[in-house]
Amino acid sequence: MDPKINPADTAWMLVSTALVLMMTPALGFFYAGMVRAKNTLNTLMMSFAPLAFVGLAWALIGYSLAFAPGRSGIGGLQFALLRNVGLTAQGSIPHILFAAYQGTFAIITAALISGAIVERMRFGPYLAFVTLWSVFVYAPIAHWVWGGGWLATLGALDFAGGTVVHINAAVAALVVALFVGPRKDYGHQAVVPQNVPFTLLGTGLLWLGWFGFNGGSALAANTSAALAFVNTMLAPMGTLFVWMILDLLRNSKATAIGAATAIVVGLVAITPAAGFISPISAILLGCIAAVPSYYALLYRARTRLDDSLDVLSAHGVGGIVGALLTGILAQKTWNGVADGALFGNPRQLGIQAVAVVATILFSGVMTFAILKVMTLLVRVRASAHEQGIGLDISQHGEQAYSSGEGAILIMPEGGTVDEVSGSYRTA
Repeated sequence: MDPKINPADTAWMLVSTALVLMMTPALGFFYAGMVRAKNTLNTLMMSFAPLAFVGLAWALIGYSLAFAPGRSGIGGLQFALLRNVGLTAQGSIPHILFAAYQGTFAIITAALISGAIVERMRFGPYLAFVTLWSVFVYAPIAHWVWGGGWLATLGALDFAGGTVVHINAAVAALVVALFVGPRKDYGHQAVVPQNVPFTLLGTGLLWLGWFGFNGGSALAANTSAALAFVNTMLAPMGTLFVWMILDLLRNSKATAIGAATAIVVGLVAITPAAGFISPISAILLGCIAAVPSYYALLYRARTRLDDSLDVLSAHGVGGIVGALLTGILAQKTWNGVADGALFGNPRQLGIQAVAVVATILFSGVMTFAILKVMTLLVRVRASAHEQGIGLDISQHGEQAYSSGEGAILIMPEGGTVDEVSGSYRTA
C-alpha cells in the first residue's frame, strides 16, 4: 500500500461515497412523491438511470476533463478511460476512490435537473441529454472550481458544490423547462402530490446522504470534515424553523411538502459554506436562506414557468444565497483558508459573485446548445397523448400501482387504459 494513504481517511471516504451514491435514488423518491401516479416510475427512473449513463460517462471521459491537469478552462485526457487512476495516493486516499467519490457528485447533479421537466420529457432523449450535459457542462465547471481551474486560482470558495452542483443544475433545469415547454394541462388542472410520505422519505435519506456529500468533501477524517458535518446538521434546522413560521403566518398551516422543501433548501445553501463557516454562522445562513427560496417558490407558482418541482427556487436560489453568504460568513479561524466580508475581507464576496455569474452564463448557454442540437435529431417532448396516459406506460410499458380507481382514457385505437393502474382494456 502507498505509505501516503491514510486508513482512517480511506474508511471515511468509502462511507461518504456510498452515502452520496444513495442520494440519487433518494432524490427519485423525493421527486416521485410530488408527481401524479401515472408518472411515478418515470420520475424514479429519471434518477436511477443517470447512475448508469452519467456514471459511465464520468469514468470514461468526465473525470479526466474535470480533474486531469490541463488548461484553466478544462482538464486534459490523461485520466480518460481511468488510465493513470489507480491505487496510488490522491491526497491521503487511493486515487481510484477519489474518482469514484467525485463521480457520485456528477450523477446526482445531472439527476437534479429532472425535477423541472418530469411528466413531459421523453425518456430516451432525457438519457442522451444528461449524459452529454455531464461531459460538456458539469465537467468543465468542476474543473474551474475543484480541478485547479480559473475560479480556483481566483480564490472562489465552494466546499461541496454550491456553484458546481446546485446553481449549475438549477440553471440547466430552467433552460430545459423553458425549452421543452409546460405540461399539456399546466395551469388548467391542479397537480396534487400523489404520495407525500415518498417525498418525506426521500428528504430524510437526502439529509443522511448529505453528511457524506459535505463531510466527505474534506477528503479526510479531519477537523474540516467534522465542521462540515455539524454545519450540515444545523443549517437545515434553521431553514425548517423559519420556513414553518412563514407557512404558519401565511395560512396557519405548516405543510409536509413545505417542510421537505425547507430541509432541501437548507442543505443546498450550506453546501458551499459547510467547511468555511462557524456552526453559529451555519444556523444564521440556514435561517436567511429560507426567505428568498420561500418567496421565489410562491412567485413561480403565479407564472407560466412550469418548473414542475421547483428546482430553480430550491437549488438555484438556495445555491446562490449559500455561495454569496459564504463570501460574507467565511472565517479563517474556522477554515484556515480565508475570511469573508463580515470578518474584514470584502473582496471574497466579489469573488463569490464572479463564480455565481460565470456558472449561470456557462450552464445556460451550453445547456441550450445541447438541446438545440438534440432537437435536430430526436423529438424531446412527450406528445399530448403520451402525457395523457402517463409516462410510466408510454415510456416504460409498466405502472407503479396495479390496482385502484382512476380515470379511464379513450385510446385512438378504441381501447381504454386505466390512468392509475395503467392496465389496457379493449373497446
